[in-house]
Amino acid sequence: MSEIVNKIALSGLITLDMKTFKGSQKRKVIDVKNWLFEGMVLKEKKFREHLKTEKWEDYKDTFVSLHCSNDTIIPVWAYMLLTKYLNPYASSIIYGNEKDLEKLIFTLNINDFDIKPLVNKRVLLKGCTDTYIPEDSYVQLSNKLIENVKSLMFGEACSNVPIFKS
Repeated sequence: MSEIVNKIALSGLITLDMKTFKGSQKRKVIDVKNWLFEGMVLKEKKFREHLKTEKWEDYKDTFVSLHCSNDTIIPVWAYMLLTKYLNPYASSIIYGNEKDLEKLIFTLNINDFDIKPLVNKRVLLKGCTDTYIPEDSYVQLSNKLIENVKSLMFGEACSNVPIFKS
């Protein structure tokens, strides 16, 4: 009987799991709908009162997204006021929903990623996961890798899609 050889392990293929770019940053989403009168109207006086009583310290070192999930018009000054209160505490504040916030964090983590160990290597981007990964992240990371790696593939080692080969 012949010995079983793991050809994938011998191939020199480096697997990057996309979910590692999710990072460990703390995240919070502020949905303005929770501060609307009858879920539809932003009343300035009540809104300002709520802002004064919120525990803004809870947002320290946190990435925060601001949005309204209700189909109603929120004046831009409301988001500006939220930003004023969050600014001393939050690491970053964006206008957008949870997916927009994830896109920002993935972008930051991809930009910080050191590709030197991958130069002239065969790289596989593993994408199958139960973790939400913004599609834009694949584009950004591919763009960063293509000029530096020997080859780039997507999927699993046993069944991948070739993307680039130098």
